[in-house]
Amino acid sequence: MTKLSLIIPCYNEEASIQTVLERICHISLQRGLEKEMIIVDDGSTDKTFQIICDFAEQYPQFRIRILQHEKNRGKGACIRTAIPETQGDIILIQDADLEYNPADYNKLVEPIIEGHADVVYGSRFRGSEAHRVLFFLHSTANKFLTFWSNVFTGLNLTDMETGYKMFRKDILKNIRLKENRFGFEPEVTAKISRVKKIRIYEVGISYYGRTYADGKKIRWTDGVKALYYILKYNIFSRK
Repeated sequence: MTKLSLIIPCYNEEASIQTVLERICHISLQRGLEKEMIIVDDGSTDKTFQIICDFAEQYPQFRIRILQHEKNRGKGACIRTAIPETQGDIILIQDADLEYNPADYNKLVEPIIEGHADVVYGSRFRGSEAHRVLFFLHSTANKFLTFWSNVFTGLNLTDMETGYKMFRKDILKNIRLKENRFGFEPEVTAKISRVKKIRIYEVGISYYGRTYADGKKIRWTDGVKALYYILKYNIFSRK
């Protein structure tokens, strides 16, 4: 394996996107693994798209490809748009906010590089890394959703809703994804759980959670929808 493809969906992240890109560019991957960035601007109405374009022009050596949705379609739609453009052997989803730290890339990629894993989830509830203390109800909801996802998939994940999900490309490209928004998380988890002989690992990661004042977008309604998607893709729509 020679290259890691980073899919970066972003929507109105002018306050954080440049810092995220700079952090990614400064990470050296183990065993000489190269990285590429596929950024999907999801119909941003602020300066996000211009910041991305300026950054790519200033640093052409970092292999940045920019895609754009004319209208906001959601995280899942961004991922579907980006997958055919990836050239790497491994794909990682990287949110455009500052909640997840690219310094964790080497921990995430190691089980795949070592030949042990096909999929790696970065868990916010495993390990001893730094975590910002925020939102008891959010944490409880995440654990509730993970529990019910595990009930149906038979997995023992601690963080199904994590933003850091890493896949061997041959696994992800053969999964038919449908959801446009945050339904991606329970959908992809349900579908990979049914891949024959799939090897799924979890790695503890750091987590620098945002408040709503910082720009956090997920709402309680997304939790309700996530439970619906768990039922949908584990019971009613298994393809």
